[in-house]
Amino acid sequence: MSDLLERLRGRGWRMTAQRRVVAEVLDGDHVHLTADEVHARAVVRLPEISRATVYNTLGELVTLGEILEVSTGRRAKRYDPNAHRPHQHLVCGACGTIRDVHPSGDPLSDLPAAERFGFTVSAVEVTYRGLCPDCA
Repeated sequence: MSDLLERLRGRGWRMTAQRRVVAEVLDGDHVHLTADEVHARAVVRLPEISRATVYNTLGELVTLGEILEVSTGRRAKRYDPNAHRPHQHLVCGACGTIRDVHPSGDPLSDLPAAERFGFTVSAVEVTYRGLCPDCA
């Protein structure tokens, strides 16, 4: 059973067959699928699942804070089940491959007080961009 499925069960989220399949598709390391990719993989497991159900389920999971919606500057948003472990993203500018990375240090402390403009900063998103080995 995936970490996502365990978290959803712990919340008492009603686990329909469709929701289960979406959560299972999102299981794994470095998973950053588009909604269409989630649907394509879900249909293999549950042929009757609709695109609307996948989109609605992804929206619910984002709202619950159980998955992250990742925007990389490309058209389609991607969905990351690694919502409870602090990390950043490494994105290939050519093919769009995304990898989770865990740099050392505290990115909040890298922003000097003078550059905070009075904001109380609660989160930092850093995206590293480059070329993956296949595209380099």
